[in-house]
Amino acid sequence: MSSPKVLFGFHAVGVRLKTAPQSIIEIYYESSRRDARMRQFIDRAKEAGARLIEADSLRIAKLCGSHGHQGVAARVNEVEQVRSLDELLEQLEADGIAPLLLVLDGVTDPHNLGACLRVADGAGAHAVIAPKDHAAGINATVAKVASGAAETMPYFMVTNLARTLNELKERNIWIIGTSDDADKTVYQVDLKGPVALVLGAEGQGMRQLTRKTCDELVSIPMKGAVESLNVSVASAVCLYESLRQRG
Repeated sequence: MSSPKVLFGFHAVGVRLKTAPQSIIEIYYESSRRDARMRQFIDRAKEAGARLIEADSLRIAKLCGSHGHQGVAARVNEVEQVRSLDELLEQLEADGIAPLLLVLDGVTDPHNLGACLRVADGAGAHAVIAPKDHAAGINATVAKVASGAAETMPYFMVTNLARTLNELKERNIWIIGTSDDADKTVYQVDLKGPVALVLGAEGQGMRQLTRKTCDELVSIPMKGAVESLNVSVASAVCLYESLRQRG
């Protein structure tokens, strides 16, 4: 069994209370906070049968490595998820579900990754994929920003992204990359079928090999003075357009 990890913040710990309370070892909460949000959280934790430990803000900050803990942190065991991308895709195929995947190329900021996971969960994506050598991994900051989505959204880090994209093509998944210079916009392509949406880091965009591997490139219309969107915002635009098309 893997070592316990730490979640912090109301959203991240609250989602774990909702989805897998049995995996919670203990919850630390700031005893000096007596506001309504904290009282409601403690009530939920007690209903779930979680072990509650009073602590001061500094102790919680040391536990989670951040002062942005909102007075709440939890030590938890890992929740078993789908073990591989192939396993996930086979399950979707067996259920007759068209995969919706988000691929991140070069997103190394944990805040951006957390926001992307949150967006992917909200839009109903089935997984987020990233290369091992050009991506942020899941840590406490990612989990905090993801507001619980790091617990529910499968995140696969692959050794060779271009090879993985080609393997997705073999499964008849259409690879759509985003680029400022694309002729079509995201609103002009069919996103109802099996699709993997590929986004690069803000500024740099996708790496050249990733770009060449895409079946099609699309842009997001920019009507104002700014030239680009944050990768999590761009992910939201693309994923929710797919969700809209899928009805």
